[in-house]
Amino acid sequence: MRYFEKISLEQFKKDITSNIELYNEYTLPERSTIKSAGYDFKSVIDFTLKPGEIKKIPLGIKVYMEEDEVLLLIVRSSMGFKYNVRMCNQVGVIDSDYYNNLDNEGHIWIKLQNHGEKDYIVKKGDKIIQGIFTKFLTVTSENEIKNKRISGIGSTD
Repeated sequence: MRYFEKISLEQFKKDITSNIELYNEYTLPERSTIKSAGYDFKSVIDFTLKPGEIKKIPLGIKVYMEEDEVLLLIVRSSMGFKYNVRMCNQVGVIDSDYYNNLDNEGHIWIKLQNHGEKDYIVKKGDKIIQGIFTKFLTVTSENEIKNKRISGIGSTD
């Protein structure tokens, strides 16, 4: 089982804005066509990314998935091809234990950089990233891992 959820209103107010109307109107990621692999995430906010600029963008979404699954966040092809906009980490890896962590409920963020020569303008509701679920494998000779995630981004090191 896997599903997307909005972050709580309290987390939304902390991370994004106290605008309850905005909280009520944004939508969960969905696939655009029957054969789409990726779930399109839409921007919760308006923003402009100037040439050379980097911005951290909140998505207002958290995701539940099975322990042997991962959500890979990948920039939409058109953003790179048409506008030369990229994710700073190229591919985001959302582990199953990121869900409901104590720091931020598992709120997913992305960081974008404009490598192009023109402003990249995003309006609320524009598709800005895609997420693809996949299973992952581990080696059979792995030592037992007892560490558990407690915090959010970058907390496993």
